[in-house]
Amino acid sequence: MRVIAGTARSLPLKTVDGKDTRPTTDRIKETLFNILAPYLPGCRFLDLFSGSGGIGIEALSRGAVSCVFVESGKKAAACIRDNLVFTKLDAGASLYTADVFAALPALREKGPFDVIFMDPPYGRQLEKRVLESLSSEPFHSLMGPDALIVVEADRHTDFSYVQSLGFQTVKEKNYKTNMHLFLQRA
Repeated sequence: MRVIAGTARSLPLKTVDGKDTRPTTDRIKETLFNILAPYLPGCRFLDLFSGSGGIGIEALSRGAVSCVFVESGKKAAACIRDNLVFTKLDAGASLYTADVFAALPALREKGPFDVIFMDPPYGRQLEKRVLESLSSEPFHSLMGPDALIVVEADRHTDFSYVQSLGFQTVKEKNYKTNMHLFLQRA
């Protein structure tokens, strides 16, 4: 895994051993960031379920002014710290080593965010729980007026509920086994 573009271009990133994280492949990451390109310069980025931090680091490398990483795994959080220092992108970064749902209340003072990315473990409906939280009044401050939410999920994940939560689908990009869903407030 590496940084694809920007100030840290081509730098290799550490990943966490084992199957607890699924680093996004370079090819999928490149496609994702081609779509995100107009949103990145000067944006405030939130990376939930960060894994080894590759997505948030790519955002910082490509011009995001800040990125908050939220990762509950201690090994993965240590990997994020190492990757941020190695890429010299640590100045614009904050790391919460906590469960996403425990971290959300504390993140209200860090917002609003322009892009919120999440890549939760598949098959546990964690993306639905995050979207439910983001749609509730206490968490509206996490999203800027034109905030983009990007969910990486298994390709067969059901998102038929998003409209009932007050979100609209802006784009859906399907890959072989997974997908990216792009949402904004309706």
